[in-house]
Amino acid sequence: MPEISLFFGIRITMHWNDHQPPHFHVAYAGYAASILVEDGVVMAGYLPNRQLRLVLAWLELHRDELMQNWELARLRQPLNAIKPLS
Repeated sequence: MPEISLFFGIRITMHWNDHQPPHFHVAYAGYAASILVEDGVVMAGYLPNRQLRLVLAWLELHRDELMQNWELARLRQPLNAIKPLS
């Protein structure tokens, strides 16, 4: 599962063979969640509130890049790194 960003201990990944709808995976200190790219809804799992707010802020800044990576993943192409939240 390729890592596309890492910030404040939050690891963002995306699978090459994942199912629709477009989403990404987040891991933090033993917690894990899958988040929809389009609207930031947590579709599975759990993150502490502070980390979820950070991930959603990052998503707002990088939604287009996430969708580009989703399309690359569908084509089994290398994914692009996305700038971390700073």
